[in-house]
Amino acid sequence: MVIRTNEYERQCKSCHSTVAGLFSLIARYNAILFPVLCLLGCTPKESKQQELAHKLDDYFSKEFPLNEPGGAVLIAKGDSVVFSKGYGLADLDKKELISERTLFNLGSISKTFVANAILILQERGKLSVEDSLYKYFPNFRNKIIAKKVKIKHLLSHTSGLPDNRHVSADSVFYLTAKDAANWYPVTQTETLVFEPGEKFEYSNPAFNALALIVEQVSGMKWQQFISENIFKPSGMITSTITDGPYPEKGVSHGYARVHGRWREDDYGEEPTFAAAGNGGVWSSIEEMALYEQALRKAVFLQPAAIAQSWTVFNPPHWSDSVPPKRGWSWEINQTSDGFKTVEHHGDQGGFICNYVHLPDQQILFVILCNGRRDEPRFSRDVMNMLQNAHWLSE
Repeated sequence: MVIRTNEYERQCKSCHSTVAGLFSLIARYNAILFPVLCLLGCTPKESKQQELAHKLDDYFSKEFPLNEPGGAVLIAKGDSVVFSKGYGLADLDKKELISERTLFNLGSISKTFVANAILILQERGKLSVEDSLYKYFPNFRNKIIAKKVKIKHLLSHTSGLPDNRHVSADSVFYLTAKDAANWYPVTQTETLVFEPGEKFEYSNPAFNALALIVEQVSGMKWQQFISENIFKPSGMITSTITDGPYPEKGVSHGYARVHGRWREDDYGEEPTFAAAGNGGVWSSIEEMALYEQALRKAVFLQPAAIAQSWTVFNPPHWSDSVPPKRGWSWEINQTSDGFKTVEHHGDQGGFICNYVHLPDQQILFVILCNGRRDEPRFSRDVMNMLQNAHWLSE
């Protein structure tokens, strides 16, 4: 590998004073440049990472004003964190700054933890994704429906069960209603929207039900089960799960902009926020990177179970015009260049988040925001930066 002197200067500006005296020697002995770079700790790869980090920092510094709700962003490749930084305020009243360790409500990314809890219990022989709901909820009004719908349909949002909660009409009740109260109306349905496994329809109550199944089978609060069987083995020592009221300390607050002013929008303001099975996990970008490593290294699940959860569930009687694209909670997608992504979005109250994993490249992108921002645009722009830097094709 031969690199010209002026290219070397561009890549190692931070090392310029150290290597200036070497330029004449490098010009005569170009072949030894790469070892010299390695010795000085300023390799082309590191320079490439630094360039990407500078672009990301410039981008998000403009998007998140210092005195407003903001977010935290992380990029990791393999076992290395390439970029990790917080922007803006975690709490507008206390003026607490967001850092890599700030806890955010993950919204629907929480569903991946509930799904993994189900898979852990399946590995232990305690349940099966082929189990019908009737086994766990014999109080279903329509027993035929309860026997048709299986755990696998809840995991993949293909149950056909209606979300028949009257949230807007009974918003005060749903401000504090937990998992059981959010699931109960579904058990009283007499009809399905479609037959199980025929179509996709996103369902929050489905994951309230799955959380309740974890409780029944494990004999403990499902939040405790996840803490002991996922958080602790993964090293996620500060992550937590809501069980009703807002966590008292150590977390950010969510905000929405109303008439030009930021207004708090989380527990107490947002109906169904207390229903934790569909969105009650709180974590940081630092600990989401640990979650990713635990999945890659099969810390709390066997590789086969993880691979299946990252594979599209293809029911035999699919009748929707849109092909299925969900595994066990995860959305299976691809970049514009055709690289596979395993991802989950989160959106609850003032929190909006995204978790994107590229398994073949071992790249992770996480963004957690505590204000209503244009997260989809942020995610698209970051993926474009990664593609333009040729990170996805390496």
